[in-house]
Amino acid sequence: MNVYDKAYDLAKALKDSSEAEQLKTAKRAMEADPEASRIMEGFRERQMELQQKMMSGEEPTEAEMASITKLYEEIAGNPLIASVLEAERQLAVVFEDINRLLNDVLKAIAG
Repeated sequence: MNVYDKAYDLAKALKDSSEAEQLKTAKRAMEADPEASRIMEGFRERQMELQQKMMSGEEPTEAEMASITKLYEEIAGNPLIASVLEAERQLAVVFEDINRLLNDVLKAIAG
């Protein structure tokens, strides 16, 4: 058994999974709607800015938090974006489960 071949098989299985397909489908539908795409792009940009700020030890201002909250409310009201976020969440669960399995193996090896 070649570990790299198995890793390739896992990568292919993830790529072909129903969760990945749902995400691709949801993204295509969202991207076909210019308004939904604009809202999502703005949300992602603000989210990244706030994460970078927090990683550098800074706290977001009230205005920044209000801005991201407003964007989140727009997202929650858009079914195309909500579908993308749910599909991303489902794929993330799969990745977390796989990561947990791999970490368990590493712990067993390290003993």
